[in-house]
Amino acid sequence: MIISPKEFYDKCYGKYAMAAVNVFTMEQIHGLFRAGEKANAPFIVQMTPVARSYAHSDMLLAMIDAAAKIYPKAKYAVHLDHGTESHALDAIDSGQYNSVMIDASHDNFDENVKRTKAIVDKAHKMDVFVEAELGVLSGVEDDISIDEKHAKYTRPEEVVSFVDLTKCDSLAVAVGTSHGAYKFSGGQGIQFDILKKIQEKLPYYPIVLHGGSAVNKEEIVRINKNGGKLLEGAAGVDPKEIVKAIKYGVCKINIATDLRLIWTRVHREFFNETPDLFDPIIPGKLYMDAYEKFMLEKFDLLGATGKADLIKI
Repeated sequence: MIISPKEFYDKCYGKYAMAAVNVFTMEQIHGLFRAGEKANAPFIVQMTPVARSYAHSDMLLAMIDAAAKIYPKAKYAVHLDHGTESHALDAIDSGQYNSVMIDASHDNFDENVKRTKAIVDKAHKMDVFVEAELGVLSGVEDDISIDEKHAKYTRPEEVVSFVDLTKCDSLAVAVGTSHGAYKFSGGQGIQFDILKKIQEKLPYYPIVLHGGSAVNKEEIVRINKNGGKLLEGAAGVDPKEIVKAIKYGVCKINIATDLRLIWTRVHREFFNETPDLFDPIIPGKLYMDAYEKFMLEKFDLLGATGKADLIKI
């Protein structure tokens, strides 16, 4: 059942967080919906412009619609992640997304407000929820690459003005996380002093953390044992910090890198250990199982397991 993020956030604020998971293949959609139904956990399924270009938006939406029929107890939102105007407007007009993100965070404050408000005005007429971003995360995701020297933390003194001017429904903030597998190689972590100030400025307002993957070091080791060349310095967000962030108003945790690493590990191990096989179905099933296991653990970590029953529509 598709449900507005507002319903999710009203229930979870300060108590648990929503896993927002980037998908671009059938196996990922199966694994996510299967885990969500099994855990009785609400979730957000999201697509980036690159995923939409790769698989085609219509294909992704059709697979999500099929998954909703296969797993009828699943409760989820459909979200466009890191949208430009063209992708956000297309998603809004399609009538099949109930949430979009407009990412104008690389612009100055005034331009960010202008671009975000234009999308909010259009989206709210269609009852579509809007996530915006203030501050710039470093790292690599899809075709977005930001060097650390160009990253900048969200300024707490700007958040109230930004939300008031744009009327956006949730806010992605830059508080130390980053995209990709090399988040905290320098030893930093979530800047809770900034997060606390943002919550004080915007009480009971849903905050979003991008770059929420933990980057399990065991996955890196197993990938490299099977021909990979990922840097050993790969590091993600400490799960304890993710849990701590929930009480500061973080309602949505974006997850992408961890599941890409699992895909890479499963396929490298399979083809390395069984070089005589060439059946894509076998590693596909292995990936779906590994995906489901990961998501069940993630729902537990975020406190979302069993919470789907709280959503009454």
